[in-house]
Amino acid sequence: MHQADIIQITADYIKQEFSDDSSGHDWWHIYRVWKNALAICQHEKADEFIVQLAALLHDLDDWKFNNSDDETPLRARAWLDSCGVDIPTAEAVCEIIMHISYKGAGVKNKMKSLEGFIVQDADRLDAIGAIGIGRAFAYGGYKNRMMYDPDSPPVMHASFEEYKNSKSATINHFYEKLLLLKDLMNTPTAKRIAEQRHQVMVEFLSQFMAEWEGKDVQDGHP
Repeated sequence: MHQADIIQITADYIKQEFSDDSSGHDWWHIYRVWKNALAICQHEKADEFIVQLAALLHDLDDWKFNNSDDETPLRARAWLDSCGVDIPTAEAVCEIIMHISYKGAGVKNKMKSLEGFIVQDADRLDAIGAIGIGRAFAYGGYKNRMMYDPDSPPVMHASFEEYKNSKSATINHFYEKLLLLKDLMNTPTAKRIAEQRHQVMVEFLSQFMAEWEGKDVQDGHP
């Protein structure tokens, strides 16, 4: 099977698998990661086939939805094997999937390949900016979390276990992860894009806190 055909049937498969997701990890999230990863890849001159497959399959075995500590991408590997993807490519894709997730402020990034850096950047770009704000609250609702709790401050998690088990409010998630992502981008292309998206979140949080305390009302603003 040609590479283009494998990419297309993989996209069709993932679209079907994630069509009814309401957590912010739906097909359109994966679609954006796929397209952004491909665009970054063309700037950074990496292997487009590996990048596209990893981007499309990156959430298939996500720990947030499989109720398991095992990060082995079993479903992704089974799919790649069924498509006849060669072993080195399949292993490269699975290596990316295993290390793509953010696991806490104090947890080291174990990604090694340029292709992995690109897919990780594309995934992280979709977690910040206007879409990132929307996705954060979608996920918070999906997990039945409070929007904001002034009595529970953010925590900089030192381990994946702490991060994984956190049930803090959605606003905390901005301080525990989203606002940190700008400085964790790997590629020059993503670093540039992240600057503007980061600023959108900073301005949103400022407005959110002003409204929470009614300061805009107190100041007489409409």
